[in-house]
Amino acid sequence: MKRKKWGLFKLKPIDNRFFQQPTLELARQLLGNYIVHEHPSGLLIGKIVETEAYMGPDDRAAHSFGNRKTKRTEVMFGEPGLIYTYQMHTHTLINVVSAPTGIPNAILIRAVEPVEGLELMKQLRNGLPMTQWTNGPGKLTKAMAISMEHYGSHWTDKPLYMAEGKQVTSISTGPRIGIENSGEAIHYPYRFWETDNPFVSKTRKPKMA
Repeated sequence: MKRKKWGLFKLKPIDNRFFQQPTLELARQLLGNYIVHEHPSGLLIGKIVETEAYMGPDDRAAHSFGNRKTKRTEVMFGEPGLIYTYQMHTHTLINVVSAPTGIPNAILIRAVEPVEGLELMKQLRNGLPMTQWTNGPGKLTKAMAISMEHYGSHWTDKPLYMAEGKQVTSISTGPRIGIENSGEAIHYPYRFWETDNPFVSKTRKPKMA
């Protein structure tokens, strides 16, 4: 089976209206779309296969819980579709701002499936097996050369943007990962992933959506 050939002429940023959806619906609809990075070293494309929604002021697991506005979270209060990046240890994590201006909701991109730029991704991930390149929020940013310099950009602006893909038909839901100290928030089914996709960050028994 021949791998699809991607040309820049075939790719264009997704319509800005896409980001106007309610946060939980947008977290589902992101699945199947593409993250595209027109990097100087080559074109990098990953299909979104896992997301996690954070519901702003009332969500104890959100950086903006209590409507906190800091230098780090300032972009979360901006328009939907902005890019919110932050550092966790040595990793950069990337999010989609997902609510009207002034409401600091965001959706974490937890995993993508490598689509294009595989040789470059392999280099960026130091020769690890392909299934380990992008199966986590800190891993995918390394594989796609995403850094803090993208903070505050918009997902409709090149060189790092989102392009329309094919709607995922089988979606599983479950609690978010790694927020065990956030009280009852861990029980919220705010994590969405493409069922049985091998690049999802962590396997749990799925609940069909």
